[in-house]
Amino acid sequence: MTHADSDIDWTVSDGLTDYATALSAMEARAAAIADGSAREQIWLLEHPPLYTAGTSADPAEMLDPRFPVFRAGRGGRYTYHGPGQRVGYVLLNLKARGEDVRCYVHALEGWVIAALADLGVTCWRAEGRVGIWTDDNGVEAKIGAIGVRVRRWVTFHGFAVNVTPDLTHFDGIVPCGLPEFAVTSLQKLGKTCSMEALDAALSRQFPCFLASLAKANKKA
Repeated sequence: MTHADSDIDWTVSDGLTDYATALSAMEARAAAIADGSAREQIWLLEHPPLYTAGTSADPAEMLDPRFPVFRAGRGGRYTYHGPGQRVGYVLLNLKARGEDVRCYVHALEGWVIAALADLGVTCWRAEGRVGIWTDDNGVEAKIGAIGVRVRRWVTFHGFAVNVTPDLTHFDGIVPCGLPEFAVTSLQKLGKTCSMEALDAALSRQFPCFLASLAKANKKA
């Protein structure tokens, strides 16, 4: 995939990527970026069915460990990854883009919201709740999750957008510790969308994401 910023590697992995393998590769790449020996990277992939526990995960929110459970090291609580969900690992050097993690998370949410708007889906941020939210038949529901980690000012982990996942797989956990909110997908909303279409929308909106980081950096 090509995009406006040729200094950043975009990697799209076919098939399902083993989570432990991905985590190891991501941590190695983040360390190399921090050392100046690798370029920044956007990595788009899908995982086999699994649950990940963030640093705030409450064991009581693991209702049915029907799939492997991994300690992810990212912020947040339990989440699900699986086929039909686009996971985006975002490895950027905030030393060059503004040492402000709150601003980065806000910009990351904005990037996914803009990409989904590009596909005809209106989404928003919710005060006090990290993630991407939309209207599912009159009910506010979560369509995208955000979970990040920053080490030596290099970001890793990132976002997950529900395209066509099996939503019953979320029943094994309290997603992101919010039992009162439903989880939805593009498919459930009646939007026929391929991974390739979402990837293309993310690519189109990527320059705006970088611009929002640069703008915030100037304000700081």
